[in-house]
Amino acid sequence: MNIELIIPLVMLAFVCELVDSTLGMGYGTTLTPILLALGYEPIEIVPAVLFSEAITGVLAGVFHHGFGNVNLRPGSRDFKVTLTLTSLSVVGVLLAVIIAVNVPAWVVKLYIGVLVLSLGLLILRNSKREYPFSWRRIAGMGWLAAFNKGISGGGYGPVVTAGQVLSGVRGRSAVGIASLAEGITSIVGVGIYLLSGTPLSWPLVASLLLGAVFSVPLSAYVVSRLPAGRLTFIIGGMSTALGGYTLVRLLI
Repeated sequence: MNIELIIPLVMLAFVCELVDSTLGMGYGTTLTPILLALGYEPIEIVPAVLFSEAITGVLAGVFHHGFGNVNLRPGSRDFKVTLTLTSLSVVGVLLAVIIAVNVPAWVVKLYIGVLVLSLGLLILRNSKREYPFSWRRIAGMGWLAAFNKGISGGGYGPVVTAGQVLSGVRGRSAVGIASLAEGITSIVGVGIYLLSGTPLSWPLVASLLLGAVFSVPLSAYVVSRLPAGRLTFIIGGMSTALGGYTLVRLLI
């Protein structure tokens, strides 16, 4: 890989991770299609994206905690929500793998597009409403997000972030929790790829990781400065945009 390609990849990863660590969604959803267009194979892209998400997700959780966006101390509610979401990942992914082999790809994309779009519109419609906290909704959205990750490789961040907001978690906490939960889920994914003998494209991994890591502190700072109401509105808008983008790609 020459320097002419490394620099654009680093910049691309920086921008995509800046959005993801600020809003809890958008890294893989936007980065993967671009890498495909650049000529990379899915078997190169998915492990590389997971590897960078594993590192930056954990780092984002640490920085969000440090800036006071989320309280991840053991025993806190935010910590328990994170633990619940990551625990559900195993069940969701296993069920998704079983279903994925029997369902056409377009059905999966249609399902995720409609789901994410609906969650985004729901948040926008009720952006000023305060939702009571609900462990039942947290568990349901967490399982659904993990299912999406297993069945398509995407759709985790939008569902788990928007789902938390609809379950009574404030926007800042939702972003920090989603980042850490996706980071831990990605660690599991990378482990599965390594155990399967799939080689990692280390030049691609290094480029993505370099750009993504530098964006994390800036993202956490931006979240700490955004008014709560505006952040909730932006999360709803981003979910709507990603859901609509998924459906448009399906049609064309």
